[in-house]
Amino acid sequence: MSQELEKRTKKHLQEIESNGLRRVLHEPHGVDLSSNDYLCLSQHPRLKQAMVEGVKAEGCGATASRLLRGERECFAEIEKRFAHFKETESALFFGSGYAANMGLLTTFLQEGDLVFTDELNHASLIDGIRLSKAKRVIFPHNNFAVLKNLIESTAREGQKFLVTESLFSMDGDVAPLDKYAKLCRETNTALIVDEAHAVGIYGKKGSGFIEEFGIREDVFLSMNTCGKALGVSGAFVCGKAWAIDYLIQRARSFIFSTAPPPAVCAAINAALDLIEEEPERRERLLTLSKFLHECLCENGIQNSKFKIQNSKWENPQSEESHIVPIIIGESEKAVAIAAHLQAEGFDVRAVRPPTVPKGTARLRVSLNVGVDENLLSEFVNRLKMVLDEIDMTPKSKEAMSLS
Repeated sequence: MSQELEKRTKKHLQEIESNGLRRVLHEPHGVDLSSNDYLCLSQHPRLKQAMVEGVKAEGCGATASRLLRGERECFAEIEKRFAHFKETESALFFGSGYAANMGLLTTFLQEGDLVFTDELNHASLIDGIRLSKAKRVIFPHNNFAVLKNLIESTAREGQKFLVTESLFSMDGDVAPLDKYAKLCRETNTALIVDEAHAVGIYGKKGSGFIEEFGIREDVFLSMNTCGKALGVSGAFVCGKAWAIDYLIQRARSFIFSTAPPPAVCAAINAALDLIEEEPERRERLLTLSKFLHECLCENGIQNSKFKIQNSKWENPQSEESHIVPIIIGESEKAVAIAAHLQAEGFDVRAVRPPTVPKGTARLRVSLNVGVDENLLSEFVNRLKMVLDEIDMTPKSKEAMSLS
């Protein structure tokens, strides 16, 4: 191996270390305030039993891509059910949300097209757009006025696309999907919505914010993961039958990947049953979200209305999202605060650049129905004590006041 390659790589590692951005793998410990298991379905006995029975029936692996010998009847059945859940004509199952977004975007975005993308979109959306040959236009986060002007004033011969998350994974706020849908309808722009952190929770039946906003007919395609609220793994792209058929023909992340373990279909099926049968899980999560936001505000730690004012959207729903960012500012201090809380038994993690913009390192608290109000009150009390103990710079204090 080249010594120059090792030297170069170690230099990059040192730069990462000096900027307070070195990552270390940690197993789960303490009270879960960092996973995406929002409804606590990953450990539910019915999902476990369904997975066991699935393995007994189908084996541990699919052994090939679905276009070769990896296809199973259970894939078609769960795709049909999930399409019904999202009220679309069809759905296609991918091994992960990342693979789904990569396949979706690189398939439909072509040279000559124009894609408008929120500046805080997830890395899978960013990478999929970069790999496509479409021209990219980044607009300020959730800023409808700027987006409207860009779409209406930017000429392009090809197709226009708008790509956004519905619930943003790091800020916990919600895109103004109703306004986006109307704008896209009026300008012949194809709307693509990533529902990763909303599916299973929002809407009357829990299918996500597309349902909540009533914009199903205006959405070209949606991406919906199963590894978060559903507690399993994989992801569905949902939309018109002709669009899903084209994905089967052209999506490289689908064509050239071994199919997911067939047994996950049984577990996803069980998760959908529970979401349908136990709406109180979703209701409880939103109750806990509202409680935590209020508790943080009462203790002077967070001003949750900042995100609403910043996005020019006044729906109070975003105040109660189950994803609660507590902006610290500097990466080293975010890590230090997280370490103190972990030592107190709260598994909350620091999120740093490049996952979030520079200067906005944060604690990302993600709630689940396995906690209660007493535990959250104790967490906020401990957090307040840690913040008082750690010497915060004026810059960090200012950033926290705007979180």
